[in-house]
Amino acid sequence: MTLRRIAILGAESSGKSTLARALAERYVTGWVPEYLREFVLTRERVPMSSDQYFIASMQAQREDAAAQDAQRWLFCDTTPLMTAVYSQHYFGGADVPLVVLVATRRYDLTIVTAPDSPWVADGLQRDSDEVRQQVHRLLLAELSARGTPYVLVSGELEQRVAQVADALAAL
Repeated sequence: MTLRRIAILGAESSGKSTLARALAERYVTGWVPEYLREFVLTRERVPMSSDQYFIASMQAQREDAAAQDAQRWLFCDTTPLMTAVYSQHYFGGADVPLVVLVATRRYDLTIVTAPDSPWVADGLQRDSDEVRQQVHRLLLAELSARGTPYVLVSGELEQRVAQVADALAAL
């Protein structure tokens, strides 16, 4: 059976990790945690412009490694595209290697998590609800500009899981 990669995108504190983990449990398969979180924790700083390609490439490498063991679905808690969106927000654009990496990644379904839950501060990695809303709008504009269809999920976790289940059933 063909492995389907599911991109789960969204701004900070919008429930991507929680959703990816819950979907992996429901479908008894793998999920790829967001590498950015590890980067910030291990380096004890926020990324700079020069770190963006490295972060995105590590995300892609971990996704490819997880694909070896996943069953039918692989839930990706972010993708290099989200790194490019943050690069746009914080640094005014993405460098050429990051743009090329984003162009090479393919997903069978793109899920966007609505920023409708309470914003929670998380040390160095999170800014504010205002930034979260700005990044959400930037993400939707980027997906629209790319012609990438997506499913916007909202509500409590069980509602989001059900919305994704409906989208998966339609694939």
